[in-house]
Amino acid sequence: MKKFAVFGILLFGLALAGVGAVADALYVAFMAKVPAVAPKVASLEEAYRIQDAFVERLAVPLGPVVGYKVGLTSKPVQKKFGIDHPLRGQLLEKMLLKSGAEVLARFGARPIAEADLLVRVRDAGINEARTIAEVWEHLDAVIPFIELPDLLVRKGDPLTAPVITAINVGARLGVTGAAIPTERIAAGDLAAMTVHVYQGDEEVMAVPGKAILGHPLNAVLWLVQDLKADGKRLKPGDLVSLGSLGRPLLPKPGTELRVVYEGLFGNQEVSVRFR
Repeated sequence: MKKFAVFGILLFGLALAGVGAVADALYVAFMAKVPAVAPKVASLEEAYRIQDAFVERLAVPLGPVVGYKVGLTSKPVQKKFGIDHPLRGQLLEKMLLKSGAEVLARFGARPIAEADLLVRVRDAGINEARTIAEVWEHLDAVIPFIELPDLLVRKGDPLTAPVITAINVGARLGVTGAAIPTERIAAGDLAAMTVHVYQGDEEVMAVPGKAILGHPLNAVLWLVQDLKADGKRLKPGDLVSLGSLGRPLLPKPGTELRVVYEGLFGNQEVSVRFR
């Protein structure tokens, strides 16, 4: 009880705190896997300032930023949150695990699991890309990916687009499969594939690749412009999580979550076990 009382004192008043204090409180909650009080964030601009301060703190235990995640990549979800565009988060080095990893089902304050896909940046020319074909020229790999996000704030608190942005779009963990060189596949394969999601032996959903903004690489096009507006650029080696393929799932102890990418270079797959 004492632990939760301390966190209650720490997180009470987040709505009135400055950027640094909000980032401190989110960091404490993140590390303790305790839901935070949702901060009151006035705008997306303020939310990204909080996110940057939060990520700066996370970099101490989790290592440097190695890329970005693009969240809210379906139109129905964007409409639900009152926006007409995705949101950007940051991926840190130690967030990323290898396929077959075993993690706690309660790996965060409010853990969920989602089928996803990573791409890796070949060179800085991607920052000038204006079409899917141009994006493809500047990528060197596609990587199967299960994201393990953490909603972080208390259930029932307002989860607005600025709050989601402030909590780094929920980035916590992710499991990566084998990298597929872009020379071995075509850009169109990403939209044409079907992603099958299994919990244990049960297939719980099958999702077309085009569920991400009509084509998964549209997420990269959006990210390039969003970063540019903030004075930032993608770098060679950066990873980009393209967005959720299907609905989020609750991790269940003693089960395996497996994702199969039908039509992507021989039905690639990635998996994680929950304990």
